[in-house]
Amino acid sequence: MTKTLTLRTFDIPQLHKFGIGFEPLFEELNRFANQGNSNYPPHNVIKTSDNTVIIEVAVAGFAEGAAKNDIKPELANEIFDLMEKFAGYGFNKSHAAAYALLAYYTAYLKAHFPAEFYAGNMSCALDDTDKIKVLWDDATRHNGIAVLPPDVNQSDYRFVPVADAKGRIKCIRYGLGGIKGTGEGAIMSILAARQEGGPFASLFDFVKRVDRRLVNKRTLEALVRAGAFDAIAADRAAAFASIELALDYAEQAAANANQNSLFGDDSIAEQEPPLVAAVPWSETQKLIEEKAVFGFSLSGHLFNAVKDEVRSMARTPLNAIKPSRDLQSMAGVVTGVRITNGRRGRMAIVMIDDASESREVVVFGELFETVREELREDAVVIVQGSVRSDEFSGGLRITAEHIWSLPQARAHFAKYARIVLDADRCDVTALLASIAGDASAPRVRVRLEVQGKRSGAGFSGVLDLGESLKLPADDEVVRAVAANAGAQEVSFVY
Repeated sequence: MTKTLTLRTFDIPQLHKFGIGFEPLFEELNRFANQGNSNYPPHNVIKTSDNTVIIEVAVAGFAEGAAKNDIKPELANEIFDLMEKFAGYGFNKSHAAAYALLAYYTAYLKAHFPAEFYAGNMSCALDDTDKIKVLWDDATRHNGIAVLPPDVNQSDYRFVPVADAKGRIKCIRYGLGGIKGTGEGAIMSILAARQEGGPFASLFDFVKRVDRRLVNKRTLEALVRAGAFDAIAADRAAAFASIELALDYAEQAAANANQNSLFGDDSIAEQEPPLVAAVPWSETQKLIEEKAVFGFSLSGHLFNAVKDEVRSMARTPLNAIKPSRDLQSMAGVVTGVRITNGRRGRMAIVMIDDASESREVVVFGELFETVREELREDAVVIVQGSVRSDEFSGGLRITAEHIWSLPQARAHFAKYARIVLDADRCDVTALLASIAGDASAPRVRVRLEVQGKRSGAGFSGVLDLGESLKLPADDEVVRAVAANAGAQEVSFVY
């Protein structure tokens, strides 16, 4: 259906041509009506048009000012009526049209050039890790864009779209400027060194070539935590432990270079030392270190490290939770806790995330005071509670009835801890020492499975330990048993 628009025009020489925009329009009408008299500015009158008395006075003032410009009262009143009508829609609709055009442009870019779109938006938010997290989440979860980790040999200061193996631009390389604790000066120094001397060969080569006045120990620690050295120093724990050594090596290399220049002797050559030996970071530790510099875990989700085990206690992912009359079990990593006062007294709103969805869980006062120590950020919790439809928000309202930390949940739900030992290599003394400890810690019954060979034949046996020899359900103890007692496997059976 086609609409015909009728335009009302006025042949009034006193109205000059004015530029696009409201202020030029108001200034011209003001001049037309009262020759600059600010007692009756038309745009102020329009803003208070709900007050009839002011409008009546304003109309009189407008007509009086127009009469001084040889404009008839009937025409002046008609123009004023049009101004009042224009005030009802002109400002908001003109802005709506501009925003609609901008929305169309951005939607087109997002649909047809998603990698470029997200790279540009992330680059605009280099100092806002919360906004980068939102964009990263939308790009990776909902739009099929892969965000590659930062790399001192590949990344620029900003986020950059890159082609995948098939030549499609469906990836974004994380910008070094988006890493907390670096700074623009340090990153520009890194890029300049790479531009001048080519890719860095090792951590020591990197530290030797960059400007150490800008790229200091804090910067190096941030880059290691972010995984920016993974291509040249894959063991992050070893690289982190070697930072001091690398700085000393670079200083010595610089001193040797000065000595060579002074005496014309090039026989002094620096040989890079090996990385300092260190216990490799666990997957959880690696993700926590990433969160310290990104504001979130880039290479994975903290929940994934325990996902298989936790699904034995809480089978339904958060994105599949449905309203029910029965209590439901769910689990996730605590990402935030907000304490407030409600009708039932003090309560907490706890945000948990299991990589499929984030959900708010309401924890009322008495329960919250009992479990508040467990509700720390990045902790895995298992929640049993009611799930109802929230008519106000249109989502779900989850109210906790019980909350367990992971060690508490193991003690509550697990049948036993299964420890597999090699009869020829296990250390029973170390095993018992690892089990001993804080008696108040959550504990699980232990089942030993011993395997070995005698006279060329294999054998195995099972031994259930007594109540006094329960295993503390903490991850550190589990790792200690595996490392110190020679256990081949430590797992919990549900």
